[in-house]
Amino acid sequence: MSSNQKKRNFQIEAFKHKVVVDPKYADKTWKILEHAIHEIYNHNASGLSFEELYRNAYNMVLHKFGEKLYSGLVFTITFHLQHISKSIESAQGDLFLEELNRQWADHNKALQMIRDILMYMDRTFVPSTHKTPVHELGLNLWRDNIVRSSNIQMRLLSTLLELILKERDGEVINRGLMRNIIKMFMDLGPSVYQEDFEKPFLEISADFYRAESQKFIECCDCGDYLKKAEKRLTEEIERVSHYLDPKTEAKITNVVEKEMIENHMPRLVHMENSGLVNMLLDDKYEDLRRMYNLFRRVTNGLATIRDVMTSHIREIGKQLVTDPEKLKYPVEFVQCLLNEKDKYDNVIILAFNNDKTFQNALNSSFEFFINLNPRSPEFISLFVDEKLRKGLKGVSEEDVEIILDKVMMLFRYLQEKDVFEKYYKQHLAKRLLSGKTVSDDAERSLIVKLKTECGYQFTSKLEGMFTDMKTSQDTMQGFHTAYGAELGDGPSLVVQVLTTGSWPTQPGVTCNLPAELSALCEKFRSYYLGTHTGRRLSWQTNMGTADLKATFGKGQKHELNVSTYQMCVLMLFNNADRLMYKEIEQAAEIPSSDLKRCLQSLACVKGKNVLRKEPMSKDIGEDDAFFVNDKFTSKFYKVKIGTVVAQKESEPEKQETRQRVEEDRKPQIEAAIVRIMKSRKVLDHNNIIAEVTKQLQSRFLANPGEIKKRIESLIERDFLERDNADRRLYRYLA
Repeated sequence: MSSNQKKRNFQIEAFKHKVVVDPKYADKTWKILEHAIHEIYNHNASGLSFEELYRNAYNMVLHKFGEKLYSGLVFTITFHLQHISKSIESAQGDLFLEELNRQWADHNKALQMIRDILMYMDRTFVPSTHKTPVHELGLNLWRDNIVRSSNIQMRLLSTLLELILKERDGEVINRGLMRNIIKMFMDLGPSVYQEDFEKPFLEISADFYRAESQKFIECCDCGDYLKKAEKRLTEEIERVSHYLDPKTEAKITNVVEKEMIENHMPRLVHMENSGLVNMLLDDKYEDLRRMYNLFRRVTNGLATIRDVMTSHIREIGKQLVTDPEKLKYPVEFVQCLLNEKDKYDNVIILAFNNDKTFQNALNSSFEFFINLNPRSPEFISLFVDEKLRKGLKGVSEEDVEIILDKVMMLFRYLQEKDVFEKYYKQHLAKRLLSGKTVSDDAERSLIVKLKTECGYQFTSKLEGMFTDMKTSQDTMQGFHTAYGAELGDGPSLVVQVLTTGSWPTQPGVTCNLPAELSALCEKFRSYYLGTHTGRRLSWQTNMGTADLKATFGKGQKHELNVSTYQMCVLMLFNNADRLMYKEIEQAAEIPSSDLKRCLQSLACVKGKNVLRKEPMSKDIGEDDAFFVNDKFTSKFYKVKIGTVVAQKESEPEKQETRQRVEEDRKPQIEAAIVRIMKSRKVLDHNNIIAEVTKQLQSRFLANPGEIKKRIESLIERDFLERDNADRRLYRYLA
């Protein structure tokens, strides 16, 4: 183009193109598509061109014939489904489900092909006109024309339920076919599955298990019934996993649980000769575990087991602590408690999944019945005494700790821990002073456990006793260093100096020691008071021991280990062949009750009878005469002669201990009242009682009557005053 030519620009501003459609176009195109759908349902789709069919459907929608296409589709699918329905209806017996399953699979394949052809309609026309998408439409038509057909619906349901019933009766069914049919319900939508299958399935299952449970409970014992219930539950869970909707599991298991367990709980646990109590008595861990696992699935199931177990444990515990025969033997009594605790601990661990609520119920039961016996604190202390004297010899450290932990477990149940402390202190004192403790480590370990449980105040005096024993060793070394040369070959002396207050208070009883010992004791007194100012020594002869060298009739020599009282008695026979009871009592000045026990152990115990008495009897009389037993023999050179003593306290001793405990409680109650009132300033009577009881419950259960007396005492001493308007209101006086 030459430079002098003008440039021309062409721009299209609008273009209108009118397409003229043949009026018969829609009918012709639909006929093509309709034919294709017939061919698909008749399994002749191999010769179809899906690309061409897609273009035809696309053009129909594009040319505004979407409604014709959609309504034609509904009519054609419905037509085929009506024929399919007749085919399914005509199938007999086992072929019914198989035909249904085959036709369902074919229908799904047909729907997939039809949806691919009508994809453009699905994407444009269906959303814009709010119609049902092609695939969902096909499912709905199947639902209405097949599944809910008047001739198929009930037949299908009854066939499925009959097959499930056969399977419950042990017959083998075609689970694959069942899975396909159930999946068909699920594919048709949750409401179809629930209304047409699940709801009637659950109802008929409830009827089945209601009848079966009634039959089982009439003919089975509890253990067998639970096995059957567990088996049924497992079967239903397995059935769901094979061919039902996973969401059905909770519903069908609820049915089994309600009909087989929840409705029969009271009868099962109380079943004669086989219920819960019998299982507990016979240690049937497997049955108990099964009961626990089944009952935990239902409302109040575990509470039912727990209540029956608690009642049973309380009953047997009550029988144990009130059995007169058991109360004669404190150590065996405590061992029985530990055996029962071990038994039910094992039940809870092995059968009840170590359930804390069951452990709490067990602890509550033990606390209940242990405190029914007012002597439980004393008996537990005697058990400890027995173990720490000789019962733990040769036992490994780990086993010692296990035993001590069990003792602590019983200790926690005691409401009167201060009473245990009283007895424990007495028994510990005897062990330490006699050197009879089997292990210092075990003793200290128990004190550490008590300290952890109750605090420093509870064990401070017990620790003081160990301190005194160590200090006494140092004191004796100093004494022997100072007086070693003067002591010569005479009797040797070992003194344990005990701090008043740390040790159990003992009555100041003295006796006439042999002259050579009296002189030795005076030397020690002089040494000790010379090295410690402001102190006073008081001899506790009733707590001592002695080793005597004795020669009998035929020159037999023995070393006798005896108490201080026994030594005083035996030494009298160096100057006399025959002594009357009154003469011994006058010369030794030993209290009558102690002297009788002392003579009984010297003259009446076979194998230890270094004395003989006339007349011969087991009891000591005030007119008895005593002689050295020249015929005494023993295969041992060293002979230990114990004192005949009751293992338990006598009634007067028990009353005295109880009185001391009550006296010790008074200042503790008053201190608690003052602490509370100092903090609260004003408080009514009932709240004081409640708070004092709560504060002191770690040591003892305070008596409301005693708390009231302590309040009165504090009012008299101007610590508290009553309110003028309300006499039940107290004020703290600073």
